[in-house]
Amino acid sequence: MPRTISPTAVVSTVSSDAHTWNLIFLELLLTETGYRVHNVGACVPDELLIETCRTRNPHLLVLSSVNGHGAIDAERLIKRLRTVPELAALPTAVGGKLGTDGESGLSTRRRRLTRAGFTAVFEGAAAVARFQTFARGVRDSVQGSQP
Repeated sequence: MPRTISPTAVVSTVSSDAHTWNLIFLELLLTETGYRVHNVGACVPDELLIETCRTRNPHLLVLSSVNGHGAIDAERLIKRLRTVPELAALPTAVGGKLGTDGESGLSTRRRRLTRAGFTAVFEGAAAVARFQTFARGVRDSVQGSQP
C-alpha cells in the first residue's frame, strides 16, 4: 500500500501583529488535521514570509491576526505573494480579528481579501469550524493527488 505523505503548512501572523498564542493554536489544530507545520512566528516581514513559502514549498499558507488591523497587512501581502509564479496558486487562508468594526465589516473584508488573492477568509463566530473544513479539504486534495 502506498504511503500517504502529510501535507505541509506555513503559519504566521502579518507584519504588524505580535500575538503568538493564535499561532500555537493553529499549529496544534493543523498538526491534528494531518499537516506538518512550519510556524514562522509573529511580526514577520512580507519578504521573509514570501521567501519562506518559496523555500519550504508548502501546500497551505495560513495567516492569523488578532490585533484588529490584519486585513490591511494581509491584503498587501497576498498581492505581493500572488506575483511570485511558484506561489500564484498556493492555497491561502487568513483569519482571526482582521478589523476593528466588529461583525458589520465581515462581509466587506471577506470580499476584499478574496478579490486580492486569498483562497479563504475566516472571521466571526463559526471561523474555527469553517477553517477546519477548509484545511481538511486542502489536505484531502493533496493526498488524493499523490501517486
